[in-house]
Amino acid sequence: MENHNGSKHHYFYSIGLSYKKADAEIRGKFSLDTLAKTRLLEQAKTEGIQSLFVTSTCNRTEIYGYAEHPFQLIKLLCENSNGTVEDFQKVAYVFKNQEAISHLFRVGTGLDSQILGDFEIISQIRNGFAEAKALGLANAFMERLVNAVIQSSKKIKNETEISSGATSVSFASVQYIIKNVPDIGNKNILLFGTGKIGRNTCENLVKHTKNEHITLINRTKDKAEKLAGKLNLIVKDYSELHLELQKADVVVVATGAQNPTIDKAILNLKKPLLILDLSIPKNVNENVKDLEGVTLIHMDHLSQMTDETLENRKAHIPAAEAIIEEIKDEFIAWTKVRKFAPTINALKEKLNTIKNSELDFQSKKMSNFNEEQAEIISSRIIQKITTHFANHLKNEDTMVDESIDWIEKVFQIATTTK
Repeated sequence: MENHNGSKHHYFYSIGLSYKKADAEIRGKFSLDTLAKTRLLEQAKTEGIQSLFVTSTCNRTEIYGYAEHPFQLIKLLCENSNGTVEDFQKVAYVFKNQEAISHLFRVGTGLDSQILGDFEIISQIRNGFAEAKALGLANAFMERLVNAVIQSSKKIKNETEISSGATSVSFASVQYIIKNVPDIGNKNILLFGTGKIGRNTCENLVKHTKNEHITLINRTKDKAEKLAGKLNLIVKDYSELHLELQKADVVVVATGAQNPTIDKAILNLKKPLLILDLSIPKNVNENVKDLEGVTLIHMDHLSQMTDETLENRKAHIPAAEAIIEEIKDEFIAWTKVRKFAPTINALKEKLNTIKNSELDFQSKKMSNFNEEQAEIISSRIIQKITTHFANHLKNEDTMVDESIDWIEKVFQIATTTK
């Protein structure tokens, strides 16, 4: 699969970093907030990149797009984040063409997630693509690919049990709290940050702890009030954070701030405190561990939990992979047809030109020439010839670009996609 968009010099790449090799601190450097993602897309457009989308979650930051060389995409990432090329080279990955396609399928279906079966990433992919498309940065190949990944995700979720039970860091955090905090139903729980992870964690806390002492704080108070209204919880102003921290037995931090908002200077504790930091970048300073009675758990610790639920999910990996292969094969077949269709159409047009010229010549030369029959026979022959060429180009072992070049040279045809 030399290329996918008709150009001999552009290739489909996936570049990025994830929890597999990059710790939370490094992931934090490369994380992209909404504004940074928009800036990156606009810069890509300015620099002549025709199709690209980006995702940035707590577990990974990735760019999928066309480029002559992957460094064009790496440069975009580094210039719009706090990461450096040197940091990227230590922990990142670069996939090209077929490998990039396979990688996106595994990411989008939860097989590459930090917690196996976590399907939250698919909405990030969908949203990332939608933003790119709105800016004119999505070609037909990319749209078809993302739709195929979404289709795979839905089918795996519906037809396997790889997502049985809860499937996210937010669930793992609640499980950790339940296992490590006695009498959790009567403890004071503070949730700071009501973004997606915060909301999911809050819902899991209410569902699994039966706790009626959960307080929400968010920089934008109306967001916290909206969530609290659904779940019948307490909301406090951001200005009261330091006071609520003193009352809490458990604090869950899930904000989108770029710098730590909680450190030991604002903690004045009279009892033990468990803090779970589910933010990327980290939003709790490591210095809180200097205080007696404070336990700090980051999301990377939670993802290492190998409970029975996660072990059970592993048995469903082969079924999920089979679904991926089926839909991916359909997509690859489409890309091949899309690539060679202009050549086959041009070939058919060339053969029809030859046919028409010959029929015209023979009709003038032969007095009893049956033009209608000759038209039917010659058209059928042309159909059979072009079908043979199409079947050759569809073959898995065919070097499509080389074959297209050969056909176009032999028949002296040119296509507009090249």
